[in-house]
Amino acid sequence: MEQQLFDAELHIMRLLWSEGDKSAKELVTILRDSIGWNKNTTYTVIKRLVQKGAIERIEPGFICRPLISEAEVQQAELDHLVNRMFHGSSKLFFAALLDRQKLSDETRAALLRLLEERKEDSP
Repeated sequence: MEQQLFDAELHIMRLLWSEGDKSAKELVTILRDSIGWNKNTTYTVIKRLVQKGAIERIEPGFICRPLISEAEVQQAELDHLVNRMFHGSSKLFFAALLDRQKLSDETRAALLRLLEERKEDSP
């Protein structure tokens, strides 16, 4: 899936990732109760997700099933952010992130471990 997901689309995707396949009717009820969407809004967003190839519609029952994982979407969003705001530079991205947050010793140690693990995994 090449296209970016909008916030409204992510509402539905997060539900499907966390709770599994749902009928469109179930999604209408959940989203009405949780964020105030009406039926038409929910069906419009479902239609866009099907068109983007993010979910499939299974009959009978108009069951919605995700075709992409949360990890795939996270990676695509991260790549988009790094490319758009940091000229494709992971170094600039991490520098900006670290400048904005005060890191505890525990977090700093965990990040160093992650870097070491990635270093060992690379060819």
